[in-house]
Parts: sequence; C-alpha cells; structure tokens
Amino acid sequence: MTGTFVKNRVSIVTPVYNGESYLSRMLDSVLGQSYGELEMILVDGGSTDGTLMLAESYKERFKDKGIKYNIVTGGGSAAAGLNRGLPFVTGEFLIWPDGDDVLEKESVKRRVEFLQAHPDYQCVRSLGYYVSEETGERTRADERRGNLTNENLFFSVLNSETFVCCGCYMFRTERFFEIYPKRRIPDSVVGQNLQMLLPFLYRYPCPTIQEELYRVYVRPGSSSRAPRTEEQEWKRCEEFQKLIDTLAGICGITDREEKQRVECGKARIRYGVELKYGKKWKAAADVVFMVKNGGITFREFVERTAYIFAGNLILRLKKWRRGEKDAE
Repeated sequence: MTGTFVKNRVSIVTPVYNGESYLSRMLDSVLGQSYGELEMILVDGGSTDGTLMLAESYKERFKDKGIKYNIVTGGGSAAAGLNRGLPFVTGEFLIWPDGDDVLEKESVKRRVEFLQAHPDYQCVRSLGYYVSEETGERTRADERRGNLTNENLFFSVLNSETFVCCGCYMFRTERFFEIYPKRRIPDSVVGQNLQMLLPFLYRYPCPTIQEELYRVYVRPGSSSRAPRTEEQEWKRCEEFQKLIDTLAGICGITDREEKQRVECGKARIRYGVELKYGKKWKAAADVVFMVKNGGITFREFVERTAYIFAGNLILRLKKWRRGEKDAE
C-alpha cells in the first residue's frame, strides 16, 4: 500500500451518459490493456437508454480478467459524475478517460512505467489523436499540442496552448487527494478536466510521453460539439470565468504577476465569444488588457487586433479567391 492506496494499481474513473452506442469500445479497451493491475469505476449519469444494462453485461468479463469493476449511478454534470466515482478510488495511480474514447493497448502500461522509473514526478501525460466517428478515419485535432518539452503546464492549459484531453493524463492518486481531501472537485456545468488538471499542474511539473496512446472519437452529436445559441455561449463564458476564479483560489495563487496571467486567461475566453458575435471593441479591449498584463506578445497583439477589424474582409478575400459568393 502507498498510504491508503494499493501499490501499482491504476484506478480508471469514467462518467458516461446515454452511451449505449459507444461505451463498449472504452470498456473493451480497458479489458485489452497490456497492464493488468486495474480497477474500473464507471459512473452512469442517469442514462435513459441501455447504457446501464450494457455496463452490467461486462461484470463477468472484468471478473475473469481479475479487474475490480464498480458501477455507480446518479445524475448531473460530468464533474458530478467524477465526484461520485472518486470515493471508490483505491489505486496508486489515477486516470479518467471519456466513455466514448479508447485507451490504446499500451496506454496504461507506458505511463505507469514512466512514473515508476521517475519517482520524483507526480504525473505524466501521453499524446492523443482524433478519429471521425462516422468514417473511422483520422481527423483534425480539437486542441493544440503545444511545446511538448515544456513541463510547467498550468498556464499552457489555462490558455488552451496545449491539450487537456482527459484520457492522456495520469496522476499519483495520493498527491491528487492532498489537493481534494474530500474527494470532490468543484462541480460546474462547464469543465471537469480543468478542475482535475489546473490545481495539480500548478503544483507539479508534467512531462509528456510523445506517443499516441489515446484515441478520441469525434462525434457530431456529443455535448461538447452541440450547437449553442448566443445566450448559451455567453452563459458558458461566464461559468468558465467563475470556475477559473474558483480554481485559482484552490491553487492559492497570491503572486501579483500570476494573478494577472490568470485574468488574461479569462480575457482569452471572453475574446473568443466577443469576436464570434461581432463585439469588436470589447474584443479589442481584452486584447489590450492581455498585452498590458503579459498574456500575449506584442506580435500576437498586432495580429489579433488586425483580425478583429479586418476579419470580415479577410474572409471575403478568401472566398473571392475560391470563386465563392457571399450568402444573400
């Protein structure tokens, strides 16, 4: 045991909601891992399809593999799902992949081996890649990889300069529960990966195993890609800013420069929505705020400002070059 955690065991916590059509591939990928010391904690968020029945059908297969398998039920957000699963965690290591994705066969083993070989590190991540649900072909990633040699990832994650892809990260469980001793992350209608990652990455460096060990399926109907109204976008923007303030408090950020950089992270979120809905002067004000407080370089400032006021013209020129006409 390491503290109250079983040495070498990897706890996998996965929330799922109405996943009857895709959950099998995640569960199959867990059963197919080359690393055997696992426990699977599946949290059903009140599914109305056959998800729970499907989950129950896997009990014998997990038992035959010698893998501890818990099914937890309830409702609420993805963060609430993690909160229902975290009390059941017993492993030395923790991962939390999505229910519609896949762990490559060596995914768990490669990360455990790294942490076992490097006891000074409290976390590690690998790379993910994206596949179209409809065609099965590789597709464009939703997130930037960023500088893969950088190990100080707090601000890179906050500013979306690198990926938060949940199935790519692995933590030492004991260190994680020192941050969240009640085994609860902040519940929010947005996020869940930020709640898991930011306080941990503020405290500990995170190296990257530069291997693609996690497969993300791009599903047009998933909640992260569902179309939103302008009102919903603004509400989401507000909730993200509140969440960042909460997480900055958990991190205990008091340094003036770091606090300014956190405010710049919030400004980046506003900027994206402001630009999308034509709030040019507000977007410009946030760009000025970011450059004044070290959130972006002067070059980025010039590029972003130019895009704000010339964006429509640039789009028109691109269409003209392609021989397209603006929609009436």
